[in-house]
Amino acid sequence: MPELQWTVPIARWSASTGGAVTPADLGFIEPMLRRRLSSLSKTALKVAHDCAAPYPHARVVFASRHGELRRTTDILDAMSAREPVSPTAFSLSVLNAMTGVFGIARGDRSAATAVSSGEETLGYALLEGYTQYVDDPASPVLVVYADEPVGATYGEIERDVPGGALALLIDDTSPARLECVVSGAPQPKDEALFASQSEALQHALETKQSAGWQSAGADASRWQWRWHDGAA
Repeated sequence: MPELQWTVPIARWSASTGGAVTPADLGFIEPMLRRRLSSLSKTALKVAHDCAAPYPHARVVFASRHGELRRTTDILDAMSAREPVSPTAFSLSVLNAMTGVFGIARGDRSAATAVSSGEETLGYALLEGYTQYVDDPASPVLVVYADEPVGATYGEIERDVPGGALALLIDDTSPARLECVVSGAPQPKDEALFASQSEALQHALETKQSAGWQSAGADASRWQWRWHDGAA
C-alpha cells in the first residue's frame, strides 16, 4: 500500500484502562444522566473532559470499534423477550451518543464526528482529526477513542480490543507533535510492536519512543507512532 504520513500538534492527552469512574470525575454531567451512562461512556467522557476542560469549544472525533454493543445487546434481548425498550437506553446506544452528551454538558455546539473502522479505528480517527485540523488550524480538535471487549454473547473475537479510553487534544499552539505513519513496509527491528493500536499509541505517548501495530491478512498494513517534544 502507498505510505501515508501526517503530523499533528498535541496539547494534552489522557488515558484510562477502563476502571471505575467516580462521580467526581464526571461532575460536569448532570447526576440523573450520569447514572444512566454505561461504563464505556463514563470512561470516554472522563478522558475527554481531562483534555478539553481548558478549551470551551473543540470539534470532537469519537471512535470505537464496538461502540455501545453491550447496551444494544440488552435492547435486542428485551425485544426478543417482548419486553418494552427504554427510549433513553435506545438514544444512548448509538455510536455518537457520547459526543451528544459531551456537547450538551459543556454547552458546546461544535461539530462532532463518529468513526468506526474495525481494528484500525483509532488510526483512522487520528487521520480524521488531522484532516479537520488542516481544514481549520485555529479550531482545536478533540480525538476520543473508547472501546471494550464484546463479551461472551458473541463468542470468541479474534484480536479483540482491550477495554479503556484515550483522548488527544489537537491544538495548533502546541509545540509537541505526534507523527503518524501507515505503510506496507516491514517492522523496524528497534520498534516495539503491540497487540492493539490503543496500546501502541499509549506506549508512544508515555515513553516518547516509537511504537507500532500490524494489521492481519495478506494486505497487512503497519501503523507507527512517534512523539516529538519540539516543533516538527
